[in-house]
Amino acid sequence: MGSLHLQICVSAGVLWALLAMGMALHLQESLLLRSLGLRARPSPKSPGPVPALLWKMFQTRTNSSLVAKDTKNQCWVDEFKVPGNIIRVFPDQGGHIHGEESQRWLCLQKRLYFNLSVLDEREVLTLAQLEIKFGRNLYHASPAHPFELSLYRASRMALRDTPRHSSGHKLLVEQSFLHLRKSFVFDLTGAAQQWRAPARNLGLILEISAPAAAEGGRCTGIESFLEASLLAVSLAPGRCEASRRKRSAFQVPVAASHICKPRRLYISFSDVGWESWIIAPQGYMANYCLGECPFPLTEELNSTNHAILQTIVHSLDPKGTPQPCCVPVRLSPISILYYDNNDNVVLRHYEDMVVDECGCR
Repeated sequence: MGSLHLQICVSAGVLWALLAMGMALHLQESLLLRSLGLRARPSPKSPGPVPALLWKMFQTRTNSSLVAKDTKNQCWVDEFKVPGNIIRVFPDQGGHIHGEESQRWLCLQKRLYFNLSVLDEREVLTLAQLEIKFGRNLYHASPAHPFELSLYRASRMALRDTPRHSSGHKLLVEQSFLHLRKSFVFDLTGAAQQWRAPARNLGLILEISAPAAAEGGRCTGIESFLEASLLAVSLAPGRCEASRRKRSAFQVPVAASHICKPRRLYISFSDVGWESWIIAPQGYMANYCLGECPFPLTEELNSTNHAILQTIVHSLDPKGTPQPCCVPVRLSPISILYYDNNDNVVLRHYEDMVVDECGCR
């Protein structure tokens, strides 16, 4: 009976230890996700394809981070010449508008809607760029009678009965064209600033109208419209520092040694269960610091004056004073391409992800 009781107690102890370990791991993951700007681990439900522009930007950042040269400001997006360290692409969630009356002069009327509520309140929106893509060039006009593309800010009245040019519409963009290009790009940063509050985000109304002298049939081809998306660049304060250096040609030593130095550590995102929402990279060389800080400390150990004095005292009183610790003294960033909690594709720059140098502190 006593043996059975002991087995039950041991089993219960192991169970509680496993539960405690699981809770600790969950807490650590939550803290890390929060530091990455995520409320919870994303679970993509219907993720779309990664925009080609974000792939190109990710590859550019990944390749440049391996080059031994002075870093640029990590809070700057060179492709758009604006501050920022987070680039998101929001897909259009609106739908086509079908009026009750047949309007031969109206080629296309569509509501565009982008959910910007995922932006953290501390983020500064520095760019919102709308891209409207078309599949085929079906619209042709004469110089005397060009087509008109118009973008209106939607209103609650417009969403109820969608009257064209009602008092609820506010014209944001108007552009004439003779031939339908593959895509149109517009800067809507000012308008998008208000969309961060869901109650104020009613979307846009996109219209393409035919020339006044157009004959019947000139306005066909609504199916030519492919998609609309909004690229948003924002700056998360405190997430990057211009003074940090990018990863250089520095190589982590392989030879075994008891002296404080970086050791190789490859982190695979699949090992931590993140492969379902992280697009790229699949993992990265994070490294870690390990080793002793023996007396006397040399210049190669990147020691502080305090560490040097602590080592001297330790040599005189080994039991009363510990040796300095081997810790990271230089870290570098990486860029991650992933799906967020709303299935948006995000390219984000993260500081302090790779251990480049260690020292005694």
